[in-house]
Amino acid sequence: MKINRFFPSSQLCHVCGHRDGKKTLAIREWVCPACHTTLDRDVNASRNILAEGLRLFEATKP
Repeated sequence: MKINRFFPSSQLCHVCGHRDGKKTLAIREWVCPACHTTLDRDVNASRNILAEGLRLFEATKP
């Protein structure tokens, strides 16, 4: 599956879905203000990309 290139994968908490907004590339870790989970930018983004791809895949099933 191909997700939208503007999908905010690094802005969303993969635990609770809170959208925290843009961050500079210098920020490698952040704490979600909603659920207080410490998130690694790259791992969090990859989990969000996987979840979005699976969501899109499920939406294409008849």
